[in-house]
Amino acid sequence: MRRRHRRLTSEADLDITPFMNLMIVLVPVLLINMVFAHTSVLQLSFPSASGAAGEEHPVQPEVIIRGKHLWVTDSEGNLLQELPVAANEDLDRKGLSDVMQQLKARWPEQTRVTLKPSLDTEYQTLVTVMDTVRSYRAVMVTSVVDAELFPEISIGDAPVQPAAAEHESGGRAP
Repeated sequence: MRRRHRRLTSEADLDITPFMNLMIVLVPVLLINMVFAHTSVLQLSFPSASGAAGEEHPVQPEVIIRGKHLWVTDSEGNLLQELPVAANEDLDRKGLSDVMQQLKARWPEQTRVTLKPSLDTEYQTLVTVMDTVRSYRAVMVTSVVDAELFPEISIGDAPVQPAAAEHESGGRAP
């Protein structure tokens, strides 16, 4: 007669101490190095309808964007400044900022500007122009601050340019 020996089995304990040590070190390091997503939103509006009977609208600046070319006009359609493409084929951001500062000096109470991009305007170009017309860097006492230019931005469509006018001006007319 054979005896069956019952094996003594014991359950192994799961040791999670090394894993917990790793988490205690890893989680704070990852949280410290995490870049929090920053999304900023601008409140935009449509341009107001001009020409309403009995209402007088103040003159406001408009920026027409076609490709990398910029034209600064007033709301009556008068060309105030044409900004040529910079030598590196990029926007003349400094020139646009200077023109906007001059207009702010001329119309200090005005806070509205209308941007009129063409259909082929790149998104980054539009954002760059928005940032430029909204404020500029100024030195006040001992610190650099963002001075306000035209924070209320409206967006409309660029005026349609007839093919004859484009041919005569070399494609640079608003």
